[in-house]
Amino acid sequence: MKEFYICDCIRQENKIITSTFVVVSKQIKPKKSGEPYLALTLGDRSGQLEAKMWDNVEEVLNAFDQDDFLKVKGLINKYKNRFQLTIHKLRKLGETEIEFSDYLPKTTKNVDELWQTLADFVASFQNPHLRSLVQAFMSDPEIAAAYRNAPAAKTLHHAYIGGLLDHVVSLCRSCDLVCQNYPQVNRDLVLTGVFLHDIGKIHELTYNRSFSYTTRGQLLGHMIIELEMLQAKLALVPDFPPELKTLLEHLVISHHGQYEFGSPKLPMFPEALLLHYMDDLDSKMEAMRAHFEREADLESPWTSYNASLGRPLLNSAKYLAPRAPASPEDSAPAAEVAVEKDEEQVSESPEEASTIPGLQS
Repeated sequence: MKEFYICDCIRQENKIITSTFVVVSKQIKPKKSGEPYLALTLGDRSGQLEAKMWDNVEEVLNAFDQDDFLKVKGLINKYKNRFQLTIHKLRKLGETEIEFSDYLPKTTKNVDELWQTLADFVASFQNPHLRSLVQAFMSDPEIAAAYRNAPAAKTLHHAYIGGLLDHVVSLCRSCDLVCQNYPQVNRDLVLTGVFLHDIGKIHELTYNRSFSYTTRGQLLGHMIIELEMLQAKLALVPDFPPELKTLLEHLVISHHGQYEFGSPKLPMFPEALLLHYMDDLDSKMEAMRAHFEREADLESPWTSYNASLGRPLLNSAKYLAPRAPASPEDSAPAAEVAVEKDEEQVSESPEEASTIPGLQS
């Protein structure tokens, strides 16, 4: 088992560490001199860390690829208020050296309890056709195992083992409450849409080494896969109403809500509109929570820019927390620690740190 995890950076700042990581992304970029340097994103189950290797890069350029596992020695420091790793040495790990549970983040919740909560919601359905349909999915051993383990997304939200189930149970709870406020909404239809809306992720994403897309997922996307899965299970439910089938198909293909976000259709009936907005809300709330967790070590209540939400975020709990009185020496700005070998090496401008054609992995 690893002794250093990315969440330990705050305790190892300005220290040399040796640890193992999965390569989330790999880029080979040029310095101003034209010589290459490595820009990596490394990951383990506690998070991700940007890493740079400046020296002796030619020796390791082709020694590993994205999704490989590395043993790395380097310096943990801060640059622009974010932890980074300056790599001194690295080598690719052999398969026998890898403990996969060290590298993929996993829900902290009890998966058995989440699954039972989902089953309880389904058992409460008044519509026998919808109840039988969802139970047909849940009783399929292959689907059930994947549903309990799959992430809900690659990076944006619930991107951890068990994330899909966590997201769906959270949505069931929220939608169940909201449906009580709108009696015209068919609760069973909404909750069936919740169960189905991301089920294709079990085939769209791969999560054995790191989170990435399968070839089928990349070519078709989870909504097309979901329609195929729905058609297969509907064949097992006798006399399923064709009108209800059409509504379920619309729930699946409209849940992203807007054409530019990948929806072939906009939500056109109340249950579809409710599903879209609740799904969007749950995703964004989780994205905020995860961002706060990643930057919990920062003193400022403001986070860095969140690309998926398009803004920096204010951690309101940290902002409202009581603060110790400032001492005189605290009033002086602290020097930012960064390893800056020269200007060319810390530049990230498009002109000075563009990817070398043909060398990006």
